[in-house]
Amino acid sequence: EMGRRLLSQENLTVVEGEATTLLAEDRRVVGARVGGEEYLARASIVTAGTFLAGLMHVGSLRRAGGREGDPAAIGLSDSLRSLGLELRRFKTGTPARLDVQTIDYERTEPQPGDPEPRPFSFSTPREGFPRLPQLACAITRTNGQTHEIIRQNLGRSPLYGGIIEGLGARYCPSIEDKVVRFAHRERHPVFLERDGLDTPVVYPAGVSTSLPSEVQLSFLRTIPGLERVEMLLPGYAIEYDYAPPTQVDRRLAVKGVEGLWLAGQVNGTSGYEEAAVQGFWAGVNAALWVQGRAPFALTRAEAMIAVLVDDLVTKGTEEPYRIFSSRAEHRLLLREDNADSRLVGHGVEIGLVGSEAAARVGAKRRAIQGELGRLEQAVVNPTAEVREGFAARGWTPPRMPASLAALLRRPEVSWESLSFLDAGRQALDRDAVEQIETEVRYGGYIERQEDWVARAKGLDELCIPPGFEYRAVRGFSREVLERLERVRPATIGQASRLPGMTPAAVGLLAVQVRRRGCG
Repeated sequence: EMGRRLLSQENLTVVEGEATTLLAEDRRVVGARVGGEEYLARASIVTAGTFLAGLMHVGSLRRAGGREGDPAAIGLSDSLRSLGLELRRFKTGTPARLDVQTIDYERTEPQPGDPEPRPFSFSTPREGFPRLPQLACAITRTNGQTHEIIRQNLGRSPLYGGIIEGLGARYCPSIEDKVVRFAHRERHPVFLERDGLDTPVVYPAGVSTSLPSEVQLSFLRTIPGLERVEMLLPGYAIEYDYAPPTQVDRRLAVKGVEGLWLAGQVNGTSGYEEAAVQGFWAGVNAALWVQGRAPFALTRAEAMIAVLVDDLVTKGTEEPYRIFSSRAEHRLLLREDNADSRLVGHGVEIGLVGSEAAARVGAKRRAIQGELGRLEQAVVNPTAEVREGFAARGWTPPRMPASLAALLRRPEVSWESLSFLDAGRQALDRDAVEQIETEVRYGGYIERQEDWVARAKGLDELCIPPGFEYRAVRGFSREVLERLERVRPATIGQASRLPGMTPAAVGLLAVQVRRRGCG
């Protein structure tokens, strides 16, 4: 479906081939050479994934590739280096793919999906969703026999044999890593995930490996439910080049090279979502740059994507970066239930959201705000009838008059269950109701975060000129000076988030920026 949409998209030409060289003139990228043909462009975005000088490992076997069945991008690394970019190596891995017909699901635990799955997009109606049949996953576990086979063959693992140089993701360790680093664990979970409705392929999440294929089959067959399993494809590790992301600015444009953007794993991230949002961010900013418009920028208080970008360009990463809610200091504001109201306005500004969708989101937000105000104002008196209604539902009756909002803050109470006290209220859809319940119950915490955002906003609005001479400022430590010159933060707020940046250094920088008439 995605392929069909891309091929039918107006003003988009799809060319299949290997991009071997970036065409550059005087620190300005003007296009790329793809399959022997030259394509000129004012803006070029490199989204090479694991293909950038990719090297795949299965035991002692090594071959160039970006993933199974696809070649690596070989020449592009040299092209990036010729533009002055530093490249390093990371690694990732994947488990074997299994044949569903050879798995005994009776010996596994079923793992059904959500009872009421919700779509990713607010524009998809929840009524009648999902439209496709749902397949349950299953869980099984490794055991002592599994671990012993792996330990006996560690010397044949390219990871432990010293063949792989790249660093892997901390939060997605291979099964070899799990057995070595968590030797006290008697078992590790294995999630059996179907690849689709019309394919026999099963993805066994949790046993990523680069051991020889015969060893993989041997340890897999010690796992309950997999005693007779057959592999459709062995697991493998892959090393690839990436560019430390402090070399790009907040647009994901390469510093000092006009017309070039980097997005995805080439910036040191790992994961599909992390790559997808960078492609969006870089694509939007490249298009705006070509049009001569202001950059697209969100703050850390507006979107998780902004947290990811700010972390990458400010702090860099020494290992494959994954985004977690714990990385966001304003995570109570960055909820999935309010994503539309947070971001649709920005979508309208850059021309990616139409008036109809914007009007729908505006109407929803007005309904939510109106209901929040009404719940705070509506007071319930503890009459005998009210107390009886509470007792019938197993709730503790109120002793004093209380607002509907105060009652909704009780963990056992929902907006729907308050209908016996509030019969004349207007109907609301489920998305709105869920957001109302969240904002009522966590209102105090949300207000605190909003106050925090307001106090910190001034630092992020105080801009540092691109050519600011940090060495002209007396009082910075050598560490602080090196970090400022390497990253060249765009604002005082970004500078404050640099590793090793002390409050005294932030204060000194802010004073100097203001003194020079900047900001």
